[in-house]
Amino acid sequence: MVAINPNGTLRGKTALVTGASRGIGEAIAVRLAMEGARVVVSARTAEDGESKLPGTLAATVARIRNAGGEAMAIKADLSSEADRARLVAESVAAYGDIDILVNDAAVTFFIPVETFPKKRFDLMMEVQVWAPMHLSQLVLPSMREKKAGWIVNISSGAGIHPKQPYVRRSGGTVYGMCKAALERLTTGLASEVYDDGVAVNVISPGLVDTPGVAVHGLINEQTKDRVQPIEFIAEGVYQLCVGDPKTMTGRIDYAEPLLKELGLKPSELV
Repeated sequence: MVAINPNGTLRGKTALVTGASRGIGEAIAVRLAMEGARVVVSARTAEDGESKLPGTLAATVARIRNAGGEAMAIKADLSSEADRARLVAESVAAYGDIDILVNDAAVTFFIPVETFPKKRFDLMMEVQVWAPMHLSQLVLPSMREKKAGWIVNISSGAGIHPKQPYVRRSGGTVYGMCKAALERLTTGLASEVYDDGVAVNVISPGLVDTPGVAVHGLINEQTKDRVQPIEFIAEGVYQLCVGDPKTMTGRIDYAEPLLKELGLKPSELV
């Protein structure tokens, strides 16, 4: 029977997961809680009626607590510097220093380069690139002091450069730019904090049936056979959060290949 293990491998650790009101972020938060972590979940949607998409922070927290785990929600808009600082300060005040940071939050627009508005470009870069960097800046001092910490950034196969022969996929260039930048941030930061015992990794899911994917119509007759259970990315992130920072850092991973490398199957989620 799947259950929360309060004495699991993450007992005593605090994890902050952004974009955790639904989809991949919610699944990651649940998986970390299953191993005993105190989980802070954050997103813009705290309660029902605040978004057109299903899923709320309240529901994520209830899912974890009802299974016997420990979690709290902090509503935050990651495009706001003040909200990012408040998010970390309130997390630390409630649960202590952050041991694990998972940057999953994203704002995405699929618009061709020719007509992409600067306002939306700036918003995507702020949320998908600068926010993960800023949150990392905020949690790194305590991680360095303790000589232990794990930062995991969530990327996408969109970060891979297109290759010829080109298949027309108009609208995804800026999204790919954000993810490529996030991956370069990950490897660079990993090298900077390697001697401090802090692991920094990036991992991409396969095509996962989430509310965000649905709203962009990314699952169709051509792609439906590539859909991957959400448990794969949740397990992949968990494994990166328990890896040795000296040997498992600076990686650009993909969920299913990582689990195959480790010889593991994803755990069911509570």
